[in-house]
Amino acid sequence: MVAVPDRILMSAEEYLVWELTQEQRHEYWDGEVVAMTGGTRNHNRVSFNFFKLLDDALADRSCEVYIVDVKVQVEPGQKYFYPDVVVTCDPRDRDPQLIQFPCLIIEVLSPSTEAADRGKKFAKYRQLPTLQEYVLVQVAQPGVEVFRRNEQGKWVLSEYNLDEILRLESVDVEIAMSTTGYAYADLYRQVQFETEAIEENSIDNH
Repeated sequence: MVAVPDRILMSAEEYLVWELTQEQRHEYWDGEVVAMTGGTRNHNRVSFNFFKLLDDALADRSCEVYIVDVKVQVEPGQKYFYPDVVVTCDPRDRDPQLIQFPCLIIEVLSPSTEAADRGKKFAKYRQLPTLQEYVLVQVAQPGVEVFRRNEQGKWVLSEYNLDEILRLESVDVEIAMSTTGYAYADLYRQVQFETEAIEENSIDNH
């Protein structure tokens, strides 16, 4: 999502009550309330596709998948973010407003948010002890980056491009990244890429 310069100050307690009455979504950064605006059609479509794929795959499991409008408590009383998709499999997650114990967080990249998603947001997200994977999804061209927490607690990057299977170990789900011509797998269903970006990505992977 895209942050706009409409900022006000309030306590976390005030924010959580006030946010329930707002039509627009707002994130919370150390006392600052930051209004969020919508993304592009591609951004919205990829977010929904990822949500649907995970929701279907986890239908018979004790996991819950949320999209866009459910916030994550990144740091109690300090930081509350709205990821594009979040999954929790933790029975302690019973707060009606927010997720506290996510295992998987997905951010769909856009030019205005990519730096924050890769930088300051990821720096805060990875402090969550239950988070096992952080996923960044490209929409300018097909491609997914998965950061996984290994047994030593270090974050390791795996990249997925065309003709590969995206594996999400945190929820034991596999998603096809394969293509037939320009007909993309479900992850990129109804997403229109620029021809140059597709051709460049195809060349890079051969």
